[in-house]
Amino acid sequence: MTEIKVRLSDQGAGFDATDEAGRVVRFDTSAEHGGIDYGMRPMQALLMGLGTCSGVDILSILKKKKLQPAHFEMVIRGERQQEGTFSLWKKVHIIFRFSGDVGEAQAEQAVSLSIDKYCSVAETLRRAGCVITREIQINL
Repeated sequence: MTEIKVRLSDQGAGFDATDEAGRVVRFDTSAEHGGIDYGMRPMQALLMGLGTCSGVDILSILKKKKLQPAHFEMVIRGERQQEGTFSLWKKVHIIFRFSGDVGEAQAEQAVSLSIDKYCSVAETLRRAGCVITREIQINL
C-alpha cells in the first residue's frame, strides 16, 4: 500500500506532500482561493502525472524496439468542466514531440499502447469522463 503524507506548509497556505522515499512536492491554490502561489496546483499535477506516466511507457516501448529518441517532450492542454460542484478535466489534448531515431509509425504505436492500454492515469481520467486526444510531431 502506498502512503503519502500531506502537511500544511511553513508558508501557512499551501501543503507539502511527501512520498515514502521522502520526495516532496509543494501544493497551493490561486490567490483568489486563498493561496499564495507557493506551489503546484493539484489539478495541474494530475496532468503532469498523465504526461510522466505515458512518457515512462513510451520510452520503455521504444527501448524494447532498440530506439532512443534524441529529444522527447509532451505539451498537455486541458479543459475543465465549468458546471457542477466539481471542475473535472473534460478534455485533454497531448502533443507528443519526437526527434532522432523514431519514425512516425513507431511513435504512433508507442503512444497508442501507452494512452490506450498501459497508462493508469489516462484510464483514471477516462473513467471520470475525460476525452483524451493526441497528436504526434516528428523531427520539428
